[in-house]
Amino acid sequence: MNIADIAKMAGVSRAAVSRYFNNGYISDEKQAAIRKVVEETGYRPSIQAQTLRTKKTKMVGVIVPKIASSSIGRIVEGMLFEFNKSEYRMILAVTQNEPKKEVEYLDAFNDKQVDGVILVATVFTAAHKRTLKSMSVPVVIVGQHLSGYCCVFHDDYHACYDLTKLLLEKGRTSLGYMSAMLQDKAAGEARYKGFCDAVCDMGRADLAENVVIADFTLASGYEKAGEMLDKCDELDGLVCATDAMAVGAMQYLREHDIAVPQTILVAGHGDSEITRMTVPSLITAHYYYEKSGRLSVRRLLDLLQHDESMAEEVKLGYEIVDLNG
Repeated sequence: MNIADIAKMAGVSRAAVSRYFNNGYISDEKQAAIRKVVEETGYRPSIQAQTLRTKKTKMVGVIVPKIASSSIGRIVEGMLFEFNKSEYRMILAVTQNEPKKEVEYLDAFNDKQVDGVILVATVFTAAHKRTLKSMSVPVVIVGQHLSGYCCVFHDDYHACYDLTKLLLEKGRTSLGYMSAMLQDKAAGEARYKGFCDAVCDMGRADLAENVVIADFTLASGYEKAGEMLDKCDELDGLVCATDAMAVGAMQYLREHDIAVPQTILVAGHGDSEITRMTVPSLITAHYYYEKSGRLSVRRLLDLLQHDESMAEEVKLGYEIVDLNG
C-alpha cells in the first residue's frame, strides 16, 4: 500500500491523502473517506519517507538523571501526557547521575536525530554551556534555571526557607540541615541558601553551621544522620534536601532509639509517595513535578511548530505539607 493506493480507494487525490497524514487542511468529507480506508487496511505512512521529505523526525530526546526517582517519574508522566496527545514521540536517555553523560546525549541528539530536546538537568558545567550554545535543535530545561534558555523550574529557595521557618515556629531551637551537593543549583544551592537565610532571619545565624552533605539516597540519609548527631548532639530538628534523605535519617534515628518527632522533628522536599508511608508522616515541600513535565513539552512543541526562539522562563510554586498538624 502507498499513498496512491489510499487515494484511489478513498476516491480523493494523492495531495488530499498527503495533507491528511501531515495535518493539512482537507474537507470533513475527504477526511472521513481517507480515515475509513486507513482503518480498513491498517495502513501506516513510512516514517523514513516522511523524515526525508519534511526533514522532521517527529521524535524528541528527553534526558533524565535517573529513573528510580519519584520526582523524575512524575516529571516524565507529565511529559507522556502531552506527548500522547501530539504527533511526537519520546526517546528517553538516562545518565545515571553522570553530568558528562548529559553532555554526551546532548551531542548525540544535536546530530539531527531528534527535532528537539528536553533536559531534566542536574548541574551546568562549562561543557554543558558550550554544548547547549551549539545546539541546532530547540532545548527546554526542566528543574534548573539557566539564563538565556527556555526553563521550567521550581521555587526551591522559598520552599526550604518556609520549611525551616516552620520547624523553628514549632519550637525547635537546634536545627540541622542535610544538603545535596551545592553544584546542583536547585536541590543543592537554592535549598541550602533557603535554610541559611531562614535561620538568620529568625535570629539563629549560628545554626547555619549545622550542615552535612548527602547523596540523593536513603542510604546516604541514614549514614549522614549519624554524622549530623556527632556534629550537633543537641539536635531537635532536621531539614533534608530530599525526602529520600529524610526517610533514611528517620530510620537511623529510630534504630538508635531517638524518638521522631518528639525528640527530633524531620522535614524533607518532594512530597514523594514514600512520605505517606512513614510514621509519623514526613513534613515536606510539594513541588508540581507533573506540571513541569507537561509545560516543558508544550513549550517545546510551540518552539517546533512556530519556529520561535524566545527564551521563556517558568517558575512553579510549592506547598508545605504537614499532615501531623
